[in-house]
Amino acid sequence: MDPHLQDLVDRLVKFRDERDWNQFHTAKNLALSVSIEAAELLEHFQWSTEDQELSPEKTESISEEIADILIYILLLSDKLGIDPMKATHAKIDKNEDKYPADKVKGKSYKY
Repeated sequence: MDPHLQDLVDRLVKFRDERDWNQFHTAKNLALSVSIEAAELLEHFQWSTEDQELSPEKTESISEEIADILIYILLLSDKLGIDPMKATHAKIDKNEDKYPADKVKGKSYKY
């Protein structure tokens, strides 16, 4: 794993363990938490228009929700022994094969 990302995971695990929260951090609970935090992120965009400017306060709140999602993703990855960097690169490789740029460029639908 990337050393900077590993440092972040180590800090999260230390934070969790100091509070004895690992007992609550099952894979199921962490996956549910990702979904819950993603829904909280979506709330910031509910009823807004595409071109609506975001206030600094709204941007800060969105930043916190993104952090919450990333925290749960990293803890879930750690719990399952998945290297999130390796998994992401593998998924990008798969998507490059599935969606060749020359066939999908500028299109929002599947070719």
